[in-house]
Amino acid sequence: MRYCDVTSRAQSIVLIGMMGAGKSSVGCCLQRRTALALFDTDEIVASKFEMSIPEIFAKHGEEEFRNSETEALRSLATTEQVIIVTGGGIVLRPESVEILKRRGVVVWLDGEEETLFKRASRSGNRPLLQGDNPRQAFAQMLKTRLPLYAKTAHLRIDTSALTDEEVAMAILTKFRRFHGSQQPGPPIPATA
Repeated sequence: MRYCDVTSRAQSIVLIGMMGAGKSSVGCCLQRRTALALFDTDEIVASKFEMSIPEIFAKHGEEEFRNSETEALRSLATTEQVIIVTGGGIVLRPESVEILKRRGVVVWLDGEEETLFKRASRSGNRPLLQGDNPRQAFAQMLKTRLPLYAKTAHLRIDTSALTDEEVAMAILTKFRRFHGSQQPGPPIPATA
């Protein structure tokens, strides 16, 4: 059963945010609630290379990964409304940011730094956290990316204390409110 009808508008729901924010899990919740198609840029890139993201980083480097990530976004240029889940670094490329903004309502899944780091660290599948000091690397990435997320997003939701389902419901509510106004406004403050 759908929580709200998002299909009456042409814009897609695009999830951005730091690793550990819950983009993939929330994307699946949104898909169940809306029946929209779900595309994950990391999965598209991994499929193209026929290897995991850590293997791509190790063999081809971050620059090639980012090139492929931008190509994955271009491949999603369709008029159909969908859910797009992105990797945490997608905002590092201005071209990718422009594609995201044209594609739909960009929702920034945010959270407390310590919470995000703990979640991201649970998976040994994070190539950018494989150095000598993953905590410091995470903090530096977050510092670099925060202003980019803020500049890119139409909506922001703090996922620190919410379940994936609660985040999905908050997104759909804010999405509906966002489309209730004719002009895009400033980002809506995070949910408490």
